[in-house]
Amino acid sequence: MNPIVPYVAHPRLRNGHVMTVFSWGRRRPAPALPPPEMRLFDVAPGTRVSADCYWQPERARHPALLMLHGLEASSSAHYMLGAAGKAFAAELNVVLLNQRNCGGTEHLGPSLYHSGLTEDPAYVLNELVTRDGIARVGVAGYSLGGNLALKLAGDYGSAPPAALRAVCAVSPIVEISRCVHALERPTNIIYQWNFVKDLRARMRRKAAAWPDRFPIERLSSVRTVRQFDDVFTAPHFGFNDAEDYYHRASAMRVVDRIRVPTLVITAQDDPFVPARMFDSPALLDNPCITTIVTRHGGHCGFIAAPGTEDDGYWAESSIVRFVREHV
Repeated sequence: MNPIVPYVAHPRLRNGHVMTVFSWGRRRPAPALPPPEMRLFDVAPGTRVSADCYWQPERARHPALLMLHGLEASSSAHYMLGAAGKAFAAELNVVLLNQRNCGGTEHLGPSLYHSGLTEDPAYVLNELVTRDGIARVGVAGYSLGGNLALKLAGDYGSAPPAALRAVCAVSPIVEISRCVHALERPTNIIYQWNFVKDLRARMRRKAAAWPDRFPIERLSSVRTVRQFDDVFTAPHFGFNDAEDYYHRASAMRVVDRIRVPTLVITAQDDPFVPARMFDSPALLDNPCITTIVTRHGGHCGFIAAPGTEDDGYWAESSIVRFVREHV
């Protein structure tokens, strides 16, 4: 049985830009969650990442949902907490992972993060199994985190961990170069500006925590995400340039290898994740992947009219339904 119900966009939000901006800016009620346990994971020598963990009583008896956020977001992003509330109510443990430097964690290690850094969620997944005794895990991500979730599953290929039972990706940037090109359109200037503003602020905090490690003097010339990746991300991780990084870090290189039940959700009116990418045979010909391309939804929006038992955030509900079906 397909656990995903059809999406019907809120009648006032049937425009990609309106949906995207509204979902970013809307104030949402806090979900019904207990206080989180802040957990540190030693993902590499000298480098830690943090996560907000919401544990069920007797956590080892319950499956877990590991959530991955988007560019310059954190465990406090509204979609992270929204999905966490729904998953916790469905009796799942929930782990909201902050990627390196995100969520005020610049001091936890000298490294940056990038869109294909699957080593960190793989480490966290392994620790949930070996330390916490959790035998069933779903991984879900939004935007950059969606690409990361898909690449993680693809990197495992035909030998995924037994505990990994489901993967979900919402508005994933599966071909990063094409998404960055779309972001550079004049109509998307507000999104570009917002990302660059946050990236520049983070690098200033990073340089304060780790002096003399980054060419911070070049930050004033950075006006686009591509320029940021050329100056900081690509050289830090040994890529030739931003385009080399985008190609090698994109999940599309490995999605044909995914052997875990996987749900991909995206929208035709996403302002900077072109829907045509999802016509790729690498996705459509893989029987493990269910790809849903809705007419409306914007970028990481997918708000419907709320019901009596649903707040209208369809993608979050779909993640929880899909993960429950497979864990």
